Amino acid sequence: MTVLFVKNYIKLLIICLLVLYPATSHCKKTYEEKRESMVKWQIKNRGIKDKAVLKAMSVVPRHLFVPTLYRSSSYSDRPLPIGFGQTISQPYIVALMTEYLKLEKYDKVLEVGTGSGYQAAILSVITDSVYTIEIVEKLYNRTDEMLKTSGYEKIHTKYADGYFGWEEFAPYDAIIVTCASEFVPPPLISQLKVGGRMCIPVGPPFSIQNLLLITKKSETEIVTDVITSVRFVPLVRE
Repeated sequence: MTVLFVKNYIKLLIICLLVLYPATSHCKKTYEEKRESMVKWQIKNRGIKDKAVLKAMSVVPRHLFVPTLYRSSSYSDRPLPIGFGQTISQPYIVALMTEYLKLEKYDKVLEVGTGSGYQAAILSVITDSVYTIEIVEKLYNRTDEMLKTSGYEKIHTKYADGYFGWEEFAPYDAIIVTCASEFVPPPLISQLKVGGRMCIPVGPPFSIQNLLLITKKSETEIVTDVITSVRFVPLVRE
């Protein structure tokens, strides 16, 4: 009786595995297909040409950075809420800002506004030196743990007011700010290396802002170019 029970249990277990495996495989394939479609139609088709940026957008699993409630919309052409009044940016904007930084493999990058961690993960595929700051403590704790458990241990994270940057590791070859400030924070300018570039949305909170490209030509010469109009959540201060 016991032997028969064990045999039937094993058969049932095998049937369950055969049924569940294709479903799991299909789910994974669906995310991959959505990511490929995102890169092709939302990013490449809009003019993003940097091969390193396209590769990063192709390999980083965006759905892992999106709350379960919105995971089915992970690869849609829009920002999504991640809790605490914050959002994960539209894929095209992530790609656009990253491309304007013109990153090289050994560049050191500072990100202000870790948020979901997705932008930092994209940067980490292109360069090994990524430093990111988040001021919302609960969001910082959640994202910091998720980055480490997902294999992004090389990303350096800090819980702090991003307005002041991260002076300990300055100067930076590039700085990216993923929240809107009413003006360009002077500490970030001072921490940008000569020849470095900063991408930052500037303008009133909860309204249309200008996405700016700041180029530091020298210690006394700063060049500002307007890239496009955007709408970002405001820079949170202490």
